[in-house]
Amino acid sequence: MTLEQGMLFAILLCTIALFIWGRWRHDAVALATLMAAVAAGLVPTDTAFSGFGHPAVITVACVLVLSYALQNSGAVDLLARKLLPANGGVMATIALLTALVTLLSAFMNNVGAMALMMPVAIQAATRLKLTPGQVLMPVAFGSILGGMTTLIGTPPNLIVSGFRDSSQGNSFAMFDFSPVGVLVAVSGVAFITIIGWRLVPKRQQGGVEGFDTASYLTEVRVDAKGKADGLRLAALEQLLEEADAQVVGLVRNKFRVSAPTGYRMLKADDVLVIEAEPESLGNILSELGLTLEENVKADVDTADAEKTSGSGKEEVLLELAVMPDALLIGRSAADLSLRSRFGINLLALSRQGNRSIKRLRRTELVAGDVLLMQGEAELLSAFASEFGCVPLAERSIQVPDKRRIWLTSVIMLSAVAGAAFGLVPAAVSFAAGVLASMLFKALPLSKVYQAIDWPVVVLLAALIPVAEAMLSTGAAALLAELMLSHLSQGSGVFALILLLILTMTLSDFMNNAATAAVMCPIALSIARQLDVSSDTFLMAVAIGASCAFLTPIGHQNNTLILGPGGFKFGDYWKLGLPLELLVVAVSVPALLYFWPL
Repeated sequence: MTLEQGMLFAILLCTIALFIWGRWRHDAVALATLMAAVAAGLVPTDTAFSGFGHPAVITVACVLVLSYALQNSGAVDLLARKLLPANGGVMATIALLTALVTLLSAFMNNVGAMALMMPVAIQAATRLKLTPGQVLMPVAFGSILGGMTTLIGTPPNLIVSGFRDSSQGNSFAMFDFSPVGVLVAVSGVAFITIIGWRLVPKRQQGGVEGFDTASYLTEVRVDAKGKADGLRLAALEQLLEEADAQVVGLVRNKFRVSAPTGYRMLKADDVLVIEAEPESLGNILSELGLTLEENVKADVDTADAEKTSGSGKEEVLLELAVMPDALLIGRSAADLSLRSRFGINLLALSRQGNRSIKRLRRTELVAGDVLLMQGEAELLSAFASEFGCVPLAERSIQVPDKRRIWLTSVIMLSAVAGAAFGLVPAAVSFAAGVLASMLFKALPLSKVYQAIDWPVVVLLAALIPVAEAMLSTGAAALLAELMLSHLSQGSGVFALILLLILTMTLSDFMNNAATAAVMCPIALSIARQLDVSSDTFLMAVAIGASCAFLTPIGHQNNTLILGPGGFKFGDYWKLGLPLELLVVAVSVPALLYFWPL
């Protein structure tokens, strides 16, 4: 082992450890890895940022934009309403839901497809008297299976295609992944439909719609000349923090205001709606000069937000699931100033099935949390869109915009066709699709850059030069030699199985795109040392990187259902492990048949 190889192995081990640790965002870890490789002289400074111009990165960004345009056109909603049965049985409903999201994920961002199908899945679970998780996990796993069937289905496929281009001079075509991918996806969906959904743990409702909000709401009156009389609301809330309480409404002169701002001065006879566990209030009310109101029912459903007082718009309670990489992650309600900026309240939080209102204003949010929010429907919708949350309630049926549906569908199909028939490279074809969407106003210009998942783009761009360094330094060849001599005993088939399982295992604990970037150089080196086709091993990496079914952190969609499904960390393997074994059993013979060594 050379010094360069040793340094690169050390950097990669630290990278994998940080990915698994999960305290840093994936893009930050990837950028730190690139900087460490540059500092060690493993990646030349003049090519350090070449990954940002890599065709795989450009294609990922463009596909995200086109997917966003498609899902916002109403095309997916219309398709779901046409195909899903209103009164189907359990197996029929799960089969159609899972098959539909699998098909959608083949051509659009699978996180977007999952976000669109979540409300439908939860509604179906309620109708079928199942727990939400029993429907959500099959749908989430179906979305992951669908991604492996086409070039644009998931970022790992694009990375694999990029490495083939660099090693052989030509990349994989749009549907080269389909023979093996479709076979695996169909087998997986069939298994999930017949057996798999029965293996999902029956967790209690992970959301907060069953949260008895009224039992935690108390109305108190401000006493004349009491400590609270003449106090600003922000100062009062600081004092109420001792009781884990927050003010969610105010009544003055029979006019009710929800989400009152902190600068409002309290007056005698004001009535405050306070959310807290009753036993935690204790003596603090009397100390502050607040008296419990008798025979007054707290009703947060009819409040008017201060920002739109007197507008007459009805307020609602809405559950929002925090998506992976949402802007909310790591921030609290206090950081966001929900009341003053948005005129909405955070009433409760559910994390892995545990509902709580304690320390709400100071609790840092994580991916998969379910938030019970109060406010006007339009304000809540705008907040969810800006900060990356998925409403769990069924969306109201809107009149489809047929022009936008046709326009976005034609643009997406044209981009796919251009890449599939080899008319232009995939990156050019989908970039042209984005340009067409902008010119024909299929997507508002202000939304184009918002549609791109920038952490994924940075992650890919940062890791591609590091992965190329694995080839140039011989580190990948060294790992391949160790695998062949000590584990697979020189057998190509055993090496293929080992590579597939190792890739699947890594993908369960670190980002799938990062897994593909790390494993592709090893796959190429194994093929060279065996003097066989590298396509078989690259396809194995693509399959393995797309099979993250054992943990909630392996794929964004697994994280997304963590809160709504009420799941624990160890719940995923009960369906995920049999599914991964099935993937190995189906994909290895298929790989050897369609991509012989």
